[in-house]
Order: sequence, then structure tokens, then C-alpha cells
Amino acid sequence: MTSRRILSLITLAAVSAPFVGAVDLSRYRAFQLGSNLTMIVRQAQAQPSEVKLIHQQPDTIQELEWRPRSPSEKDSVRQVHFTFYNGQLFRMVVDYDRFNTEGVTAEDMIEAISRTYGPATRPVAEIVIPSTYNESVKVLARWEDAQYSFNLVRFSIEDNFGVIAFSKQLDALARTATVESLRLEALQAPQREADRQKKEDDENHTQHEKARLVNKPAFRP
Repeated sequence: MTSRRILSLITLAAVSAPFVGAVDLSRYRAFQLGSNLTMIVRQAQAQPSEVKLIHQQPDTIQELEWRPRSPSEKDSVRQVHFTFYNGQLFRMVVDYDRFNTEGVTAEDMIEAISRTYGPATRPVAEIVIPSTYNESVKVLARWEDAQYSFNLVRFSIEDNFGVIAFSKQLDALARTATVESLRLEALQAPQREADRQKKEDDENHTQHEKARLVNKPAFRP
């Protein structure tokens, strides 16, 4: 595959339509930050059962994984992880396929993405991705405004490029909720374990009693 062809795929992966007028950092392809969970599930042609519950208290954090279905050509995107705060999409983590972007440099990626989102900045920064990734990644380039942040990164696990886009307001709320959720889960862990053990003991007792009713009359010494 030629470099020109690869760059075309990357640009296509950034949005579903070419850049016209003001930059919209809330969008990636047809997906928009702030959209509700039901809409994203429908757009991704997913099933509600595919949505994973990450935290339930004090606020609800959920995730959905989407893989492009492109029968006509190879897609530069391998998968996208959507994360929701109380039913609103607040973060998209895009994994680019390392085989379909082979040979493409960081500068190539920045050039291609900038055609859609405008000039990039080069901050000295890292982003910590909780939940699915649990990885701190270096920001290679950033496009942002007062509401949204769109970051080009490189994941260390598979050495592939990625994009992390998020709503600044919702991301801050979600991170605060996640910290509190982990604190609550730690406090409740002993009681949950006690409840689990009691349930297991009760089930074992019931099973033994059923077996006793069958086996006792039939026992012959």
C-alpha cells in the first residue's frame, strides 16, 4: 500500500466528511461526544448486551467496544472504545491497526489529522487511560478548544498509534466519580465477600439436603 493511500485512510478515519468551516472537536467519524448511550449503540450497530458496566456508584460508568465493518476496503481503525458517564459519551479511545498504518510516521499522522482538525500543538504531556487500558501514554500532538481535547498518542503494548478524544467537563466528572467508586468498593469489599461466602454455603447446604432426601432411604449398610 502506498504512503498516499495510507494517509488517505487515516484522514478518512478521522471524520466521515471533509473539513468545512469551523473545526468540530466533538466528532469522530459519525460519533459525537455528549451523545447518549442508546444513540451510540445504534450507530455502532451493537447490542445493548455488549455495553459493559464499569462502575455503578456514585455515578454510572459504562463502556462499549466498536470495530469498523468495512467490506469494501481495509480500515485504518482497528477498534474504538466508547466510555459513558451517566449515559453520556465522554471519551473515545481509537486504536489504529498497526498493519494498515505500517510505515506511517507520527509526522504523517499529525499532517493527516490536521487536515480535519486544524493546526496541532505539541505539549509535553501524558494521558492516563483508566478502565480498559490502565496505561499512561505520551501525547504526540493535541487539538483542543475550551470543551474538547483530541490527542494523538502511541500505545506501548502493541506499539500502535491511537487517538484519545474527550469532553473536558464530563471527563473531569467521570474521573472524580471513578475515584469515589473505587473507595466505596474497597470499603464494601469485606461485606461483599461475606455475602458471597454465605450464598455459597447456603447453596451447598441446599444441594446436600436434596441429595440426603434421595440417598438416605436408599442406603443399605
